[in-house]
This record gives sequence, C-alpha cells and structure tokens, in this order.
Amino acid sequence: MVKKVLGVLVGYVLLAVIVIPLLVTAIFGGFRTEAVTEAKNLFGPADYLQILRPEHTELEEYVQGVVSAEMPALFPMEALKAQAVAARTYQVRKMEEAGSDAVLYDVGQAYADTAAQKEKWGEHYEEYAARVSQAVEETAGEIMVYEGEPILAVFHAQSAGKTEDSENVWVQEIPYLRSVDSSGDLSAPDNTVTETLSAQTVWEKLSALGDLSVSAVELDFSGIQRSEAGYIQQIQAGNLTLTGLEVRTALGLRSADFTVQRQGEDFVFTTKGYGHGAGMSQYGAKALAEEGMDYHEILSHYYTGISFEKTA
Repeated sequence: MVKKVLGVLVGYVLLAVIVIPLLVTAIFGGFRTEAVTEAKNLFGPADYLQILRPEHTELEEYVQGVVSAEMPALFPMEALKAQAVAARTYQVRKMEEAGSDAVLYDVGQAYADTAAQKEKWGEHYEEYAARVSQAVEETAGEIMVYEGEPILAVFHAQSAGKTEDSENVWVQEIPYLRSVDSSGDLSAPDNTVTETLSAQTVWEKLSALGDLSVSAVELDFSGIQRSEAGYIQQIQAGNLTLTGLEVRTALGLRSADFTVQRQGEDFVFTTKGYGHGAGMSQYGAKALAEEGMDYHEILSHYYTGISFEKTA
C-alpha cells in the first residue's frame, strides 16, 4: 500500500516537473515570436516593447550608459532626466526602424559602460553613478512621441542662442524639430571659440569636396548665407559652393555657425555653439533646469508638439 502511494506521488511530481512544461513548450513554443511580430505590426513601439521586454533591463542599462557619456553628472537632476528620456526615445526609434528586439549600440549616441564610467569619474564614481541612476530610474520607460511614433530625439551640446530647424541641417523638415530660443547657451563654457588653420590645410581639406579652382594662396570665402538661427547654409570657397555643415565637417569646426577671416597665410575661424544645433541643447537644458523647469517642460520646449508615453 505504501509503495503504491509513493508511486502515485512520484508520478504526480514527474507530471508537474517534466511533462507539463514540455507540453507547454510544445504547444506555445513558437507563439512568442509570432505574438511579438503581430504586436509590432498592430501597435506603436511603446506597446511593442512592452510585450517584448516588460522590464526593459537592457534598455535602461543602455540609457544609463548614454547619460553617463553624454552629459556631465553634476548637471541639475531635471536636465539629466531630460537627457535620459531623449536617449531612450532615440534608441527606441532606432530599434523600431531596424526591426530589432535588442538594444543597438551603434546608433550615434555616445555610450560608457561601467568600466568607462569608473575610469572617467575616478573617486567620484559612486556619487556620479548614483545621480545618473536616479535620473534613469525616475524616468524609466518614458519616451517622447509625435502622432503616436517615437521622435528622432537628436540633441547637441550647445547652440549660439537659438536651435536650428531640421531642414537646415538634414534637408528634411521635421515638425517637432523647430528653431527655439536657447539663450541660456550663451553663458555655457567655450560658447565662442577661435581657431586658426593654415590656408594650405584649409585648401587641402576643402579640395576633397570638389574643385576650388584656386590655389591655397588665392583661396578665400564669400557669399555667406545664414539661417535665422545663425548657422551657415551656403558659403563660397574659391569657386566651390558648400554648406556650412560641409565646411564644419571637413575642417573639424565646433559648429556651422562661424565667421572666417583670412590673415596672411592663415584663416581664423570663430565658432559659436557646439554641435549641429537641432533638437535639445544640453547646456540649454541645464539653464532651463536652473530656472526651475522640470524635465517634461524642458523637453517640450526643445521638441515642439510632442507628448510622453511609457514603454512599460
């Protein structure tokens, strides 16, 4: 009798531990991929990621790494939160564009893992990492959307007082990337920087873009046209017509908002701001946070007409 009872118990245990899980796997094993694919087709990225990754562990760790690399940890907490939401939104959009269910680490945002953070911050690691973690945790899962889609949440270090319209940077007009006031940038460190380059160096670097039709001795700039925000839209280098962005990239200038003067065998460039100028200014966010704005207000200032959603 005892042996019979023990046999029955062992049978139930085997059923619970081995047989049932195998049946569940057999029946539902292929369902997750199909459900995720269907969810991605039916819903926006927020809902898709909620089904795919309920806790978003990797995504949130990624955001921490981006904030650590992209913004000084001692910036006001609301600025750090704004950066966290911008970084998360940018990643979610890129994942959606790529059809990826995993975080992408090569989408153009700087990223610092734990080892890099420790090397960067040294003895301040614990303090600074805690501040960044707080910003990420208090905005966990939050992204910006426009008409139900995650926005292209680009950002830059600092402007020359106004941010730039998207079409003046990348040709395409994007409704939420409009030029807005960012006068707080004017008090940012190194907002105006002067750099001297030899005419020969300038000639060589710009010649890679096309035929200047003049020698380094004859080279000069003319015909400058600027956007309302101050960034150069068109400039004549010798007989070659270029954009300010092309010149900035070729010469390694801090921004496309610059003036240039020839002084003998050199060119003197004076730049304002740092970066492409579109979207959120990081030093502008710092200034707005210091004025008392919270991160929602900061982001709504720099990204026109957006709203917020949770991915979990």
